[in-house]
Amino acid sequence: MIAKLGRSSNLYGALAYNNTKVEKEKAKILFTNKIIETSSGKYSVSQLAQSFESYLAANRNTEKHTLHISLNPDPKDNVSDESFMMLAQDYMQEMGYGEQPFVVFKHMDIDRSHIHIVSVCVDEDGKKISDRFERRRSMEVCRALEKKYGLSSAIEKNHSSNQVVFNPINHQVGNLKNQIASVIRHLPKYYRFRTFGEYNALLSLFNITAEKVEGELGGKMQKGLLYFALNTEGEIVGHPFKASLFGKNLGLVPLESYFEKCKESLKNDESKFTLINFVSTAMKSTTNEKDFKTQLKNNGVNTVVRRNKSGLMYGITFIDHNSKTVWNGSSLGKMFSSNFFNEKWNNTMENVDVNARASDSQKKEKAVVDIQKVLHLEKPYHLFKFLDADQTNGQNEEGLFSAIAGLFSFTSGEDYQEQEFANQMKKRRKRKR
Repeated sequence: MIAKLGRSSNLYGALAYNNTKVEKEKAKILFTNKIIETSSGKYSVSQLAQSFESYLAANRNTEKHTLHISLNPDPKDNVSDESFMMLAQDYMQEMGYGEQPFVVFKHMDIDRSHIHIVSVCVDEDGKKISDRFERRRSMEVCRALEKKYGLSSAIEKNHSSNQVVFNPINHQVGNLKNQIASVIRHLPKYYRFRTFGEYNALLSLFNITAEKVEGELGGKMQKGLLYFALNTEGEIVGHPFKASLFGKNLGLVPLESYFEKCKESLKNDESKFTLINFVSTAMKSTTNEKDFKTQLKNNGVNTVVRRNKSGLMYGITFIDHNSKTVWNGSSLGKMFSSNFFNEKWNNTMENVDVNARASDSQKKEKAVVDIQKVLHLEKPYHLFKFLDADQTNGQNEEGLFSAIAGLFSFTSGEDYQEQEFANQMKKRRKRKR
């Protein structure tokens, strides 16, 4: 069980936050302690606040007098209302707040049921209750309550595996900030990507998207980065999170610096030619998008396709989990751009050969020759077994990547600028003329 303690000077706000969920039937008041009862058993925020007024009036010097605590058992623990009530009473008693007025709310708006407790840290004589070593004491109380009520141990779970890392986020279970953090803090350590688009393609596998923002502050233009959670349809859900919330190394400037490092390291990287081999083979042996993705998936490669609202493709990105690199289609060669795939799949062309796409122009001939060289390289390339333990740096990294197996065949629903696709089509028409 995990306990989160918050302190503020806004008692009314804490009560209103929880009571609004009660009014929407997404929560309920489980029980109260030293709270003035009402004839109906229902409460308004003002009625709840009355029970705390005398305590706050006795001490006007304590600025952060309001306690807002949440107790979160493991989602696998089936905790009854009666057990939640006893948990709350025992926790408040052990933390020194057992004689205080408090309200216990059970939240049911997400799959993980949990409780919130609102109270004050000033007793009826106006004395501030000590918060010395409070967080350490809270952890000790949680461990004791886990044993008493047979709950899963949060400590054992954290030490047993790293399964939180690299799991696709689930907006329905809450705690979006921590879910997003568990992904974006680790991706640059293991994957290489050279552009913002490639980074977003990788993020889409984990139901996350990022957006650049610009604005004027103090007469100067400022740039920033926002992260959003996505649902399974690729639609943005919830409010955005500023990159600064996750650490100074995850802002736009450090990210762009990382892009440049990856551009340099991937200039002559063998992973590019191995990926071209995979993609070319899949292009020759399949005639539709589904089969194409499936064949690449079997080789440990994700295909992320971006489409506009009318269904036209304007971007395709390949994520090679073998080499942990991300490649926009056009960066592999003109024959792997979204324009080609858009025409191939929309027209349901059968048995398209890469060579057949070449025109008489020298540039296109050269592109085909380059691809042929890649496909007939004398140096054998080892096709790594997807997520094999030999490709990881120790047991911890193997645990990090074990969760990726269920991510394949995900198609992003991100809506990038459609103008890019339109511009590419204009250039294509000019070349035809």
